[in-house]
Amino acid sequence: MVSSEYPRLIFSDPHGNLFDHPSLRLTGRSGDRWLLPDPSELVPLPKGSQLFTLPGRIPIGWDEEKKSFLSLEKVKIGRKEANCMAVAAFLPPGYIRTFLPATQLKPKAPILPLWAYSPVGWRKGKFWVTGVYIDPNPHWNPKYFGNDHLLKKRVHSFLIQNPSNRLLQQLSKCALEYHCFAAKNVFFRRWECPLPTSPSCNANCLGCISLQPSECCPASMERIQFVPTVDEILRVALPHLERAEDAIVSFGQGCEGEPLMQWRLLERSIHELRERTDRGTIHLNTNGSFPDRIATLCDVGLDSLRVTLNSPHRKYYNRYHQPKGYTFGKVVGSLVKAKEKGIYTSINLLVFPGFTDKMEEIEGLIELIRETHLDLIQMRNLNIDPDLYLKVMGKGEGLGISQMIEILKEEFPHLQFGYFNRTKEKFR
Repeated sequence: MVSSEYPRLIFSDPHGNLFDHPSLRLTGRSGDRWLLPDPSELVPLPKGSQLFTLPGRIPIGWDEEKKSFLSLEKVKIGRKEANCMAVAAFLPPGYIRTFLPATQLKPKAPILPLWAYSPVGWRKGKFWVTGVYIDPNPHWNPKYFGNDHLLKKRVHSFLIQNPSNRLLQQLSKCALEYHCFAAKNVFFRRWECPLPTSPSCNANCLGCISLQPSECCPASMERIQFVPTVDEILRVALPHLERAEDAIVSFGQGCEGEPLMQWRLLERSIHELRERTDRGTIHLNTNGSFPDRIATLCDVGLDSLRVTLNSPHRKYYNRYHQPKGYTFGKVVGSLVKAKEKGIYTSINLLVFPGFTDKMEEIEGLIELIRETHLDLIQMRNLNIDPDLYLKVMGKGEGLGISQMIEILKEEFPHLQFGYFNRTKEKFR
């Protein structure tokens, strides 16, 4: 029996006004299956979350009296009947969603923008979502990134001192227009500093946030249009490594393509940085398409490596990432090569409830971890329209994200789990 304490379904009218349903309960989705989340999966909506309406999606709720899932296509509000839209939450960094919103597609429903949509309900005066707090790193708490007035002053000061530095200009745009937390760090001289370098890519990822075909949803941001010089990189990265608290500089960002396409630039930059300071952590986010290039970067001073993938299986990897000129074997080879060089390695696992937690995927992850001796699994919510992803990947039904994590922890007691890149001091 579903307790009356279970969150009520949230829905929207056509004008974006939100309502909680008096009898239908919050419902989740695993792949293409609707279900009631376990109460242990429910957490109050974290600070820094955002709420979205989902055009062309009818909300689905659980009716306890009828013991069934019901679609809420229309509802009477006052004296008028209104069409209903589903509502979802986008969780802040550090949280992994454990279910998708339960919805039914209308004919000609638009493709949703590139966000990670989570179910949301209402109980005792609060919004509730389904999620796991996977990484409590305090540096990424939204409270540190809300002072835009001070940020504008800091950006202005940096640009006055470096008026011709195109990389700094790019980062100022990322900080002020896209509200990128990492870009904001640059101007507060703290924590992780991003270093985008590559306007080109050798993959065509389905959920790429910087470049999308015109017939799809808009990209979340504009991709960098130039290749910075070594000097431009050093003028941003060196003072950050020398002065910032818990300093990390990281190549490979959402506002660029694949950094290994500019590997000679990275090689020279890393070499110059390590010639001048051994402080801080130099990190690379990559698709891992060139093991030999990664080996070279390790030799000149790279400290850590993170390789992004949606699946440990070649067929599903290819369906999502659509690699151009490299194979999944190269991706695995890059992780192996980096570990041979003594580098701290992780994967950026793009998590999608109902697919990532399928037994086939879990077993594949176990094999991958054994082969590569990974140090860390960074779990990131995959930003994509759920129905688009399942159309490409195939329908699925998972064991549950929380159960998947428990299986991996039991299999690999020393494997670390998180959401964020780590400093050298916290590798072990």
